[in-house]
Amino acid sequence: MTSDPLFVAPGGRRLVVAAVIVDDVAAPTRLLGARRSRPPELAGRWEFPGGKVDPGETPIEALHRELREELGVAVALGAEVPGPDDGGWHITDRHVMRLWFARVIEGEPSPLVEHDHLRWLGGHDLFDVPWLDGDVRIVDVLARMLVRR
Repeated sequence: MTSDPLFVAPGGRRLVVAAVIVDDVAAPTRLLGARRSRPPELAGRWEFPGGKVDPGETPIEALHRELREELGVAVALGAEVPGPDDGGWHITDRHVMRLWFARVIEGEPSPLVEHDHLRWLGGHDLFDVPWLDGDVRIVDVLARMLVRR
């Protein structure tokens, strides 16, 4: 593993990035969840689309690349969702995630890689899907941020 600070987060965890794709970054009412299709131990669980930051990439570059690869979309990024773990979110004992609000500006989200289903979730059904363990506390925070309509 490289010592590139964009590749390895403080504490030696691998940095991953993800997007909370919403209908409106200023006043979100729903977000897009993605159901994993692999690996087998994660299949059927829900997450925010994104992935690992590669050496030489900035987190923002990695996020745009991952969303093109995984969903076939381009997005406009909104604010970062700061986490309680030095600004990020410890999602496993080996990974820390940085997360941004995003709005699709090009393409229609499709589950191209890693996922087999996408679903828009609002405050009323946000917890109807089984989120990955590391994402549950993020969903708790986001549930308080969604505008109730």
